[in-house]
Amino acid sequence: MVKTPERIWEEADLAARRLAGLALNPSTPEDVLLRLLADGPAAVRMVLCRDRDLPDAVVDAVIEHPDTYTRSFLARNPHVGPAQRVRLIDDPEWFVRAHLADGPRMPFGVRPEPLPDEAVVHMIRTYGNDELAGSFYQQISTELLRTMHRHPDAKVRHWGFGAWDRLSADARSALLADPDAGVRDRAMRLTREKDPAWVESALPAQPCHARTDILCNRPLTRAVVDRVLTASAGENERVMIACNPSLPADVVVLLAADPDPEVRECIAYRADLGPAERRALAVDPDPKVLLAVSVHPALSEAERAAIDYEVPMDCGFYHRPAPSVPQDPESVRRDALSAHPVLRRRAAGVHSLPPDLVARLADDEDLGVRVTLAQNHPDAPAALLLRSFLEYTGSDRAHLATRPNFPTARLADFADHEDPEVRALAVRDPETAPAVVERLTRDPDPAVRAAAARHPNLPRPRLTELLDDEELAHPAAANPALDVAEIRRLARTLVDPAGSSADTLT
Repeated sequence: MVKTPERIWEEADLAARRLAGLALNPSTPEDVLLRLLADGPAAVRMVLCRDRDLPDAVVDAVIEHPDTYTRSFLARNPHVGPAQRVRLIDDPEWFVRAHLADGPRMPFGVRPEPLPDEAVVHMIRTYGNDELAGSFYQQISTELLRTMHRHPDAKVRHWGFGAWDRLSADARSALLADPDAGVRDRAMRLTREKDPAWVESALPAQPCHARTDILCNRPLTRAVVDRVLTASAGENERVMIACNPSLPADVVVLLAADPDPEVRECIAYRADLGPAERRALAVDPDPKVLLAVSVHPALSEAERAAIDYEVPMDCGFYHRPAPSVPQDPESVRRDALSAHPVLRRRAAGVHSLPPDLVARLADDEDLGVRVTLAQNHPDAPAALLLRSFLEYTGSDRAHLATRPNFPTARLADFADHEDPEVRALAVRDPETAPAVVERLTRDPDPAVRAAAARHPNLPRPRLTELLDDEELAHPAAANPALDVAEIRRLARTLVDPAGSSADTLT
């Protein structure tokens, strides 16, 4: 019977959830972890292999475990490094290999650490296309991607097309003359996509994803542009071509006065927008157009200040992976020193921002600047991280608390805060008083209760009580304050899960 992880957890009884808590407990001895792996029911094996880092001996045992799905959880575990996960590279089961190729389940916007280059090459050479169909590309190092086009194996060269736009002319020519027909054909297709005449011949007549991609991104002939202007095949096609880098200068001028504000907004962002069009859009009646033109790179600070733009505050401020091509330091500094909040937000998201600009933007008057800096810079100060968490309640807020410098001291002061996410910070403070921790195990919010159940300062009587609580037995059993003797006693309740090895997980 095939069961999802969610279904397995829903069906786990109190004893299984308590054992799964032991599987997460940092105080659980290695021999107990090995027994949980060998004899635990499916829910326990799932939590152990998926949700924590693992000692080498446990990894060894997972690699040899007879259950396919147990091994697959290690392949997707974000808490173990590539060197441990890659040991599954030649697993006999397709399911495990496909999960390894798809990569660990990372938080939104966070890229996994690349697999070793030699492992990536081995997987490309030996895995089928269906095994590499997920997010495998994200696990390829930038260094390998840049050199794949020179690899002696055609399969590897084929994956190197991900760096096509960054290859030299000589490298592209070599791929066009590659001895492998598949590599030559891929190089030819990519070359054709730069040819407006070929793009016109490939343009679907009816609206579809392929037509949208071409109108937005591919070089267009004048004939295609004119057909969109006079007889569009679908809605919003003028918006699509307004974003296209190949748009002729006279059409840029034409669309800068388009009656559709969405078209004018797209045009306002273009680097090739002329002075007259910039001046006209700077007094546009639409606020989105005003904001778009106000960040145009050709404007002076005085010209930006003269535009009556409004900066939105109802948007999310996220963590973003660092780009593979570093941004120009002078442009970043200019943005960071701008009076325009949107430009400062742009600079705040640069992972390599120098210390003087980090210090400056950490005290910026704009919430978006501060939060963007906190979300992205590896050295974001502790005070900034805490302030951002307290002030920002939008998407990806929880990521702030995972940043390296997020503080733990004096968080107990928030135990009575009205926001449950802020109250939960009190449980991160190692000095939170036992009475406060105990009170938080009865908090109205389930996440706060669960976090408090794992706090090492939880009074022993309450901890013992929670080990038999239907809701909180799992986090209570993960509490590092449990002594080893108690952990071993709880582990002795492990019974042979008859038939559980037949549970399969997806």
